Amino acid sequence: MLLQVTENEIIEGIVEAIRLIVTLDPTVIEITIRSLYVSLTATFFASLIALPLGALIYFREFRGKRAVINTLQTLYAMPTVIIGLVAFLLLSRTGPFGFLGLLFTPGGMIVAQTLLIIPLITGLTVAAMSNIEREMRYTIISMGASLYQSILTILREARFAIFTAVLIGFGRAIAEVGTVLLVGGNIRGFTRVLTTAIALNTSMGNFTLSIALGIILLGVALIVNLVLNLVQQR
Repeated sequence: MLLQVTENEIIEGIVEAIRLIVTLDPTVIEITIRSLYVSLTATFFASLIALPLGALIYFREFRGKRAVINTLQTLYAMPTVIIGLVAFLLLSRTGPFGFLGLLFTPGGMIVAQTLLIIPLITGLTVAAMSNIEREMRYTIISMGASLYQSILTILREARFAIFTAVLIGFGRAIAEVGTVLLVGGNIRGFTRVLTTAIALNTSMGNFTLSIALGIILLGVALIVNLVLNLVQQR
């Protein structure tokens, strides 16, 4: 059945949504906290992997380096349902990591979001470090710095751009719906997050809660954007 919504219903929905937010509605708070927990944790683990990986790709000269960078950039636009399918197969009972029991849990959603944003943060880290003058890199190496010391020095010089990469990764993670829907299952009170709740409530005609959650999601995106602007002005 095709759901239709009138202008008055939209206005009433926005008013009710603001009431739900102001009164700290338990359902809205629960879903918001879970979304932040899953996305922040995924961003943390992805950064642990992507930042040193991006640094190694930048520093090391090897055959196929350009192809690796191109592949990372291609993965920026990878359909998220494919990442979700891969994560689902890996975590399913018969999959190689099925023994961990992470499918349809927040832990599984963290794994899926981590896989999703690793290529993005890695590629942006390579780009950020590439903007550092090569003379600095050669100077650091000529002074006898080890690879580890060189990477730390360049990471420190490119810290604002790298922080931007991490924030972009977080923004991608918290706005994701296909991956977390496949791996999390959108279970009420357990794996339901902002995006999957919006999709579900919209399909059910519960526009008030959808608008409330949408306003919160927009608010998070706005905060990320404001922080990005502050970082880029440094």
